Amino acid sequence: MPGKRVQFDPETWQALDLLARDQMRDFQELADEAFRDLLRKHGRPADLTEALRRSAGVSASVHRLHPKKAPRRRR
Repeated sequence: MPGKRVQFDPETWQALDLLARDQMRDFQELADEAFRDLLRKHGRPADLTEALRRSAGVSASVHRLHPKKAPRRRR
C-alpha cells in the first residue's frame, strides 16, 4: 500500500491525537475518513464500486444473481 509522510504543526497534531483517543481510533482511520470526505467533496469516487456505478450512468440498475445450486452427486 502506498504511503506518504506528512508533517503537522504541534497544535494540529495534538488536536488530531486527542480526537483519535476520544473516538478510540488510530491516526490511519482518521486519515482514511478525511481523504474519503475530500474525494466526495470534489466529486471523485473513493473506491472501484463507486467508480463503476458512476461510469454506468443513472439508468443502470443492480441485478442480484442467484447463487448456483450445487450439482447433484451421482452414486
